[in-house]
Amino acid sequence: MESLARGGTRWRRFAVVMVPSVAATAAIGVALSQGALAASFSVSGQQFKLTADSIEAQGFTQYGTIDNTAKGPKPVTVVGMNHADIKGLCQSVVLPVPGFGDVSMVLGAGDGKPVVAKKLYVDADVLSANATFKNIDIGVSVTDTNKGPGPHKGDAVLPGSFAQQAESATLTDVKQRAWATTAGTFKLSGLHMSVKKGKHECY
Repeated sequence: MESLARGGTRWRRFAVVMVPSVAATAAIGVALSQGALAASFSVSGQQFKLTADSIEAQGFTQYGTIDNTAKGPKPVTVVGMNHADIKGLCQSVVLPVPGFGDVSMVLGAGDGKPVVAKKLYVDADVLSANATFKNIDIGVSVTDTNKGPGPHKGDAVLPGSFAQQAESATLTDVKQRAWATTAGTFKLSGLHMSVKKGKHECY
């Protein structure tokens, strides 16, 4: 039975990684191990961190899946957005270099004009933010989502499994640990990048 909540919803601290999503990704993992689903999406297995002062999203979808990484299957929650305006974006990744130590790559953008992304998907296992949703549906079947971009073409999802969607979402003080990010277009205003020895992360 679907559990739906409609109207404007404000959650003081919003964790996208929810119990139903974890259950859905566990079920997907079993299906993958039994060969019931094809996993065509492959990522490096290197996690990275993302922060943003704010994200204004039009068309929001969230569901669980399994990323097939170089280090093995990784359960994640996927946040999809038709259109996103992102202010104060920071992305960091720490790479261990044998014989040298850690090397950090830090990218920033959107301090003036916002970063603009279309058909944006972020695969994460940790995400926190302050969130306000407009016309949110919680517990909708992943195959019936129609307010956001829907499941990414390369993601393995179980038909009928848990998802949530909203016409729009406003997220502030966003922090996430991600494994992959894809977008149809990604326009970064005021892009700047640095490479430093040691561990220098966005949070």
